[in-house]
Amino acid sequence: MANCYFLAKKIYIASDHAGFELKEYLINSLKKNNIEIIDLGCNSAKVSVDYPDYANKLSEKITENNFGILICGSGVGISISANRHKKIRAALCHNKTIAKLARSHNDANVICLGARMLKKKYALAICKTFFTQKFDGQRHVARVEKLGL
Repeated sequence: MANCYFLAKKIYIASDHAGFELKEYLINSLKKNNIEIIDLGCNSAKVSVDYPDYANKLSEKITENNFGILICGSGVGISISANRHKKIRAALCHNKTIAKLARSHNDANVICLGARMLKKKYALAICKTFFTQKFDGQRHVARVEKLGL
């Protein structure tokens, strides 16, 4: 999947301290695909920070034409925080199937990962699946519209 087609050329990424190492790994790996990665923090695994602060920061940056990656220890807290924002459809993805369905059925624009749940290489594979999958539209459009975003 090294030369896969990414739907976005700009991806925002943020994490709390638990997700810092995975965030750094994903930044370095995804840049190899000619993607602009914008790191919104945090800046250390050693200083405890609050995941809602980083979910909020990233969610404010997301527009119709870009995507985001959020990472915390489990992925749950940061996904709950992100989904409080209008226009955000954040999906907690623990495998490639969920990543594919989150994009194709739900038009998710932010992928959330649990750093303590995933090996780094598999997290990268999940991200690549997410960022290369198109929204199917059709019957899913009306469902997504009902989210009121």
